[in-house]
Amino acid sequence: MTKCNNILIRDIPLFGCIAFGIIDRGTNVLQVRPISECPLSCVFCSTDAGPRTKQRISEYMVDLPQLLAAFDWAASYKETNDIEAHIDTVGEPAMYPQLVELAEGLSKNRHVKTVSMQTNGMLLSPKLIDKLESAGLSRINMSIESLEPGLAKSIAGTDVYNLARVLGNAEHIARNTDLDLLIAPVWLPGINDKEIPRLIEFALRIGAGKRFPALGIQKFLPHKNGRKQGIKPMGWDEFYSRLHEWEDVYSTKLVLIPEDFGSFECKAIPRVFKRYENVKVKVVGPGWMKGEKLAVARDRVVTIVDADRVRSGTEVNARMERVVDGIYIAKTIYHR
Repeated sequence: MTKCNNILIRDIPLFGCIAFGIIDRGTNVLQVRPISECPLSCVFCSTDAGPRTKQRISEYMVDLPQLLAAFDWAASYKETNDIEAHIDTVGEPAMYPQLVELAEGLSKNRHVKTVSMQTNGMLLSPKLIDKLESAGLSRINMSIESLEPGLAKSIAGTDVYNLARVLGNAEHIARNTDLDLLIAPVWLPGINDKEIPRLIEFALRIGAGKRFPALGIQKFLPHKNGRKQGIKPMGWDEFYSRLHEWEDVYSTKLVLIPEDFGSFECKAIPRVFKRYENVKVKVVGPGWMKGEKLAVARDRVVTIVDADRVRSGTEVNARMERVVDGIYIAKTIYHR
């Protein structure tokens, strides 16, 4: 386990880092990442979140007024009033202490049609759910991997995981609010295979999916810095074949496309760097993972990945290694 720096992000750009801020992938969906922390340490976590992290050295929380201002700029740039503001994180959005205020600010934006949120459900409560609905939240995507308490705790990587609380929150959303609920389990081959049909039945039984699909079953994908726990991913053909079989059994949609959620391609925020371009950047603080630093150039945040010996406040020459979706990752050329 690694002890992390807790950093309030204020007065630096909110575009360019995968761990916080605003992410635009060229559609009408803008990802809003207010915080990076998570109370769970799920065995499949692609971002090595939670108390058991071995890779992270920093956790971030973003200043609310700055986050809403950055979102407004991005939404205005995209030239559509059909924006979905999707509150997600590399951790758990409900860790953000101003979550209700964030949902309200996003819902009041003139360009926003839908405000959605990804969550593991652990930190929600009926009272908080009702506040989020009143604030303008439209949909909650909830990740639940098992209906068996012991297995659910094992997958969550912690004994504090309270399955009954999570299921109660899901039922409250589906039965007592106008919020849409999507149950989004990660299918872990060899671990929760038998749970997927049970979760489909649970979602349909409680009335998930009022306007959007009730389920979004996710295929486990190993990531470089994520937890794998010896899980062997299945092939895409097998994954989709099983989903089609269950669609027939349960008469519900399981193979999803972006159009199911009203997602479409639209004007993208332009890249400000080219791949392999050499850029002078100013280092402003510790990075998210081991060996990283955060730097700023051209009103964007750049993650420098080989920066153990680079000091904050210095300027370094860096080569841009990744520029996809406006996420900028670089390596130092030299530093002083």
